[in-house]
Amino acid sequence: MDYTSQPEGEKMIRAKKMMLWFGIVGLAMMFAGLTSAYIVSKERRDWLTDFELPQAFYISTAVIVLSSLTMFLAKRAIKGNAVGRAKIFLAATLLLGIVFVYMQFVGFDEIIANGYFFTGSESNITTSFIYAFVIAHITHVVAGIIVLMVMFVNTMRSKYSPDDMLGISLGSTFWHFVDVLWVYLFLFLVFFK
Repeated sequence: MDYTSQPEGEKMIRAKKMMLWFGIVGLAMMFAGLTSAYIVSKERRDWLTDFELPQAFYISTAVIVLSSLTMFLAKRAIKGNAVGRAKIFLAATLLLGIVFVYMQFVGFDEIIANGYFFTGSESNITTSFIYAFVIAHITHVVAGIIVLMVMFVNTMRSKYSPDDMLGISLGSTFWHFVDVLWVYLFLFLVFFK
């Protein structure tokens, strides 16, 4: 297919989708590197083998999985031209994203309450990795929350329709990525102690 003969609008859509996927691949590589470093570091003598993830991380995992469902339903509502439902599902996704971030910080408090620290003389490599994973992921979830806010405002302004799904499609792809990324990190931390 000759992409140079496509109309400018189609080229722009393709370019935006490719930029998103390049970003996603880059982020996936970053987290693959972090998890690889975690596996290699497990051989250290000071590695904690009895460390348990805080209960808040289990709750936040359920919250983020639910947010993926509400994001899916929001996109499907836009596709079906049900803007009212889309607003409700986008608002729910946004709220669940905020709850997820809150629960991550509750998890940090649980880790600290158990005597594990990120830095300082009382820190150790195991919890430092966990903090690094979670903080890096929270950063991307916050970016996703900003995207959700933009999508919500655009939905309120009727900028999306079954014929114009680019913004909602890109935003939902990114949101699903950060959701899947957390599930991966969570399962990784549960099974690779």
